[in-house]
Amino acid sequence: MTAQAGVLRRVIISETRMELLKAARLPAFTIPVLLFPAMFYVLFGILLGGQIGPTPMAAYLLGSYATFGVIGAALFGVGVSVAAERGQGWLLLKRATPMPPLAYFAAKGIMSILTGTVIFLLLASLAVVFGGVRLPAASWLLLFTVLALGAAPFCALGCLLGYTSGPTSAPAIANLIYLPMSFASGLWIPIEVLPDILQRVAPALPPYHLARLAHGIISGEAAGAAGHVVVLIACTAAFLAASIFAYRRDNDRTWG
Repeated sequence: MTAQAGVLRRVIISETRMELLKAARLPAFTIPVLLFPAMFYVLFGILLGGQIGPTPMAAYLLGSYATFGVIGAALFGVGVSVAAERGQGWLLLKRATPMPPLAYFAAKGIMSILTGTVIFLLLASLAVVFGGVRLPAASWLLLFTVLALGAAPFCALGCLLGYTSGPTSAPAIANLIYLPMSFASGLWIPIEVLPDILQRVAPALPPYHLARLAHGIISGEAAGAAGHVVVLIACTAAFLAASIFAYRRDNDRTWG
């Protein structure tokens, strides 16, 4: 490892530590992000019961609400946070320091993945204890890995949101993106029972593809997985490109 890479690693670790400390000091922001997916999962996945095809509802909606939680952690942990700090002038101060911009955004991404991990563990515990969900250890590990990596397009979308919205409008815009997109992708209720028009729209939305990967792991059906992965990679690239453009435009406006 070169000296420069070592410095970058230490800066990222330090930034991530500060993100964790900030989350601990802002429970009014952190707790809803953690508890809403669990609350919805208990209501719709455990208490209602039933099945989707051969898959029990508790197992099926575990994939749906774990996806829902990961997306929320990314959009709010990255998007709303970046918009707030940008509005407060914190990013302007950081740009005046030698800290690499990559360290700042990497720490935000790591923090969103850690938050998503807590959500996943909470949902998995509810699924096992109260929903009777049983999966092989390899499936649990694969499900966690897919959800963690699947946060990438939504972290990139969060960066775009952070650089295209103000500190007061960002939470509202995030919800306008998050909630309808999640519903139309079949994350709240199974897509099989949504109206036909939404079933046709859903494949154009990235949450649909991440949820389908999660459902495939839970049910043991891998058909179509490669296509879902390709769509998520394409969405990540598109959102990253738009985020970089927004970041550079904001820099030019600030310093120009």
